[in-house]
Amino acid sequence: MLPLVFAVGACQELEQEVLDGVTSEDIANSTNPNLINVLKASAYSRIVGSWGGHNSIWSIQEVSSDEMAIPQKGADWEDGGQWIRMHRHTWNPQEESFNNSWNYCYSAIGEINNLLIQYPDVAALNAELKVLRALVYLWLIDSFGNVPIIEETSIGGNPTNNTRAEVFAFIEKSIKDNMDQLVKEDTKTTVNYYTAQAMLAKLYLNAGIYTGTPKWAEAEAAADAVINSGKYSLSSNFFANFSERNGGSTENILTLPYDQNNAGGFNLPQMTLHYLSQRTYNLQEQPWNGYASLEEFYNKFDDKDVRKNSFLEGPQFASDGTRLNDISAEATDPDGQPLTFTPQINMLAPNAFRQAGVRVGKFEFASGAASSLNNDYPLIRLGDIILIKAEAAFRQGKTAAALTAINQIRKRANVSEYTTLTLDNIFDERGFEMFAEASRRTDLIRFGKWNLPWWEKQASQPFRALFPIPQNQINANPALKQNPGY
Repeated sequence: MLPLVFAVGACQELEQEVLDGVTSEDIANSTNPNLINVLKASAYSRIVGSWGGHNSIWSIQEVSSDEMAIPQKGADWEDGGQWIRMHRHTWNPQEESFNNSWNYCYSAIGEINNLLIQYPDVAALNAELKVLRALVYLWLIDSFGNVPIIEETSIGGNPTNNTRAEVFAFIEKSIKDNMDQLVKEDTKTTVNYYTAQAMLAKLYLNAGIYTGTPKWAEAEAAADAVINSGKYSLSSNFFANFSERNGGSTENILTLPYDQNNAGGFNLPQMTLHYLSQRTYNLQEQPWNGYASLEEFYNKFDDKDVRKNSFLEGPQFASDGTRLNDISAEATDPDGQPLTFTPQINMLAPNAFRQAGVRVGKFEFASGAASSLNNDYPLIRLGDIILIKAEAAFRQGKTAAALTAINQIRKRANVSEYTTLTLDNIFDERGFEMFAEASRRTDLIRFGKWNLPWWEKQASQPFRALFPIPQNQINANPALKQNPGY
């Protein structure tokens, strides 16, 4: 009998009985997809993890960008100054969010490696897990750069850093060596052949940053493999990709299947909504009144752009239509006590107004929602891949192909199509399309805009294009070397 030595993920109800009477040899020779699904469940559960929660990898991508901030409202959201430093690009290696992000990634890698060690002869499982591990390294190379490559064959002891170029080569090889063994079906919550191609497109899009050598043609080819597959299409309703019941989206390629009961952790309503917004959505718990978008970013959107509804702006009401009234609103707030989300944030710290800033409304907040949403989080979707195609084509001088691609996105958004194109157009379009999907920091760096000053932030030091290796990790493993500048 084979013991159940792995943890079954909470993201779905899996039948463990499928292993009753199954031997190790049976597993190695099996092509039963249900068996493979059970074996890999714990790895996917770790990936679902804390991605959509506060103070981890999503937070550091978003709050360090020009998309959003967490204004400090007196003692509320002071948090040791971490989020003020994150916005102003003055963070240090001791930040809790960096350590949480590192642990999130390496916890997932560790679980994947354990499964590869336990089931070395299950070819389909091994291929999928190695591509999944490459996805985690895609986040690590982008955030921390020079990180240890740890495989199932790695010898014990303290690992040291690999160079960013070595990590790039490892990700590329892991995908290319295994992608042909992946299914060519729309699987949504697990990696497939098209997920792998999309990962290559994202890796090659940033190759110039990661290695110093651009790979625009390779990025375009990988994007085309997804676009031309016929497996995915743009949803006619942009917000269908982010609704509570978005499992049937024709556009989402890889999603994290959050569930308020079995796979919690997607806490966006808590993170962004005002305390009184609990009455708007009849939420089970009171929100924390934190994340808000920056005025300049919000104002870039055309009023006709349907994606401008990704923000909550203006007067706020209870579910019964009555006007919400914040009796604790600051006396100096020009909006007074009637709750109003205004684009302008009076200051980043220490006394931002309680209701200042438009809030993140891209994902549906269903009536009666718990603190954890049921919405699946799209890690990869076709809209992004089409914009990768547009950018990669344009950077090779293929303006006609770039225009065709980007205008698909603009037509869906109900804004006028471009007749000419610039890199700034592409950069702006990525902002409109990908708001709150953890891509803005990467885009700012690739387009050479990361170091520029913006609201409440001076020009950044160039070395801050990489986050520091968390000090807690260096303390635990002296073989790790800190990134330059820190």
